[in-house]
Amino acid sequence: MTPKVLGIEYDARSSFMRGPASAPDVVRRVLHAGSANYTTELGTNVDPSRWSDLGNLDLGEAPPLDARDQIITAVSEATADGSPLLSIGGDHFVTYPIVAALSQRYDDITIVHVDAHPDLYDELDGDRYSHACPFARIMESGHASRLLQFGIRTATAHQREQADRFGVEMHEVRTWDGSVPPLTGPVYISVDVDGLDPAYAPGVSHHEPGGLTMRQVLGIIHDVAQSEAQVIGADVVEINPERDIHDMTAMVGAKLVRELLGIMG
Repeated sequence: MTPKVLGIEYDARSSFMRGPASAPDVVRRVLHAGSANYTTELGTNVDPSRWSDLGNLDLGEAPPLDARDQIITAVSEATADGSPLLSIGGDHFVTYPIVAALSQRYDDITIVHVDAHPDLYDELDGDRYSHACPFARIMESGHASRLLQFGIRTATAHQREQADRFGVEMHEVRTWDGSVPPLTGPVYISVDVDGLDPAYAPGVSHHEPGGLTMRQVLGIIHDVAQSEAQVIGADVVEINPERDIHDMTAMVGAKLVRELLGIMG
């Protein structure tokens, strides 16, 4: 099936700083700017003729439940023919409705999640739909059966309790051995770009030093590609163009989009 790309312009659940809603078109501009070609590191050509761009879903200031329902509808329609879907966010809230929609088609989804933060809060500042809560909503609803997290370096006591509650396989940067456990079945990849060290991706709202290198994140993606998993979808979220420097982070996003499309075709 031909992969599809959907931009989701929504950052109303951001807890600290707005800006990620403007990322989809910025990432597309850099992806198509001509400074790099469309061949992935694994040798797959992902020029625009090989995937379908669905444009953007502009949710503005929609309340969280309205935004959730609109995203579920859009994702369900986009994947009705079995196509894998790559989403460009937007803040990390968007992952919850995306996976909710995919769980209507696939059983026993495994999520591979790259992030500085576990995003497992039951609520943050009274908001159960904060971008700090999507994986709590996903796991408590049974939309995924397995959650693997990489790049984590801000796990609070509450989020560690949540990880234990949901059986999360949390690989913190300080102890991670660089490997990805064996994977089978349907897999969804969610990359919050602040999982990288800010030296590689300054254009994010939450700078958290001590993160992953770009090479390590690419290694995770390539390990998934070489596993027995079926990549049914992915997202690249939390790029904040307002904080970027010379499109450095936008190029990181474009590289991630390219590599993810390459393992979804």
